[in-house]
Amino acid sequence: MNAERTDSEYLRFDGEAEFQEAVDRLLELPGRELRIFDPDLLVLRLNAPARIVLLERFLRGSRTRKIQVVVHHTEHLTRHCPRMMSLLKLFSHAIQINRTHEEIRSLQDAFMVLDAEHYLRRPVAEHFRGALGLYDETEALAMRSRFLEIWAASFPGVASTTLGL
Repeated sequence: MNAERTDSEYLRFDGEAEFQEAVDRLLELPGRELRIFDPDLLVLRLNAPARIVLLERFLRGSRTRKIQVVVHHTEHLTRHCPRMMSLLKLFSHAIQINRTHEEIRSLQDAFMVLDAEHYLRRPVAEHFRGALGLYDETEALAMRSRFLEIWAASFPGVASTTLGL
């Protein structure tokens, strides 16, 4: 638990601009492990220079930091996000991107969890409506556990090299 802050904060968002602000706010927080589950990563703007700067800053903060991502579909990332693919190549030791097995591709939500303390969740990934929870260990820990279950039902989906090596 964060010794400096104990009050949890819950912020709702209903539109794309608020969602993007919530993502940035989450990525600016200190942490060690960022876990992302999203159908295709399209709305996370992983080719936007500002978003890549935040992810790179997160990873450069410590050699022990890592990012784990699970997606249903990898095409958007591999075809339209060269900046994220470059970041993956640069930090191949710290970023893992998996793809879900067919049997769980019906999951419709999307979320991000930073450690077991902060989260961002959209109950339906096709909509921008959702919430950002800060300093909420109870909910963030539950979301982290759910991510680990999804991770267990996935396989390596995107490699840092074009050959997959």
